[in-house]
Amino acid sequence: RDRNFSMLTDSCLEGQFSNEEGTELVRLASRCLHYEPRERPNVRSMVQALAPLQKDVETPSYELMDMPQAGASSVQSLPLSPLADACSRKDLTAIHEILEKTGYKDDEGTANELSFQMWTNQMQDTLTSKKKGDSAFRQKDFTTAIDCYSQFIEVGTMVSPTIYARRCLSYLMNDMAEQALSDAMQALVISPTWPTAFYLQAAALLSLDMENEAQDALKDGCAQETSSSSGR
Repeated sequence: RDRNFSMLTDSCLEGQFSNEEGTELVRLASRCLHYEPRERPNVRSMVQALAPLQKDVETPSYELMDMPQAGASSVQSLPLSPLADACSRKDLTAIHEILEKTGYKDDEGTANELSFQMWTNQMQDTLTSKKKGDSAFRQKDFTTAIDCYSQFIEVGTMVSPTIYARRCLSYLMNDMAEQALSDAMQALVISPTWPTAFYLQAAALLSLDMENEAQDALKDGCAQETSSSSGR
């Protein structure tokens, strides 16, 4: 059992947790991976479950993780892109304008997959859902956008981080912050270095009154954006 905990937990913890704490974390992780989405915990319940396990609340996370203190710099001191700035202010109208202008240019490989599979009926239905979702998103009919993008996602033929980003904002526009956060996190799973996903995650966290976590997400997004710019 102890060996299993060691394999499953972050090595940075160096085994500094009890069996009871390890059991609780494994139980929570198991619920997060439940086959039925409705059986998975929401963000608030996860935070409530994890909070009692945090023993050293005074020590900043970057010290616990042995990270340089520079990682704890204030977001206000960082140069923010227009999208990062809009998300930091939770300016949903500005976020919508930027996402609409950006389009799907960050979806690498999607265009090739579309052209290759367009002949199938299933793909045609998927494309129709996407087009209807894009039209609703453009017209700020966010409820319809959610429905259409959900149909696109449920088919599962293609994976698009932009679709998740657009549905994320649509959820925020409908005061559905937990669903928005889930979509932002899913966009990160698909594209782990995509700054847009970090920024939208921050906006969703702000809507959930999770200020510290939102600041961390903004910093991560800025770091990824800086890294991408320097690599060009």
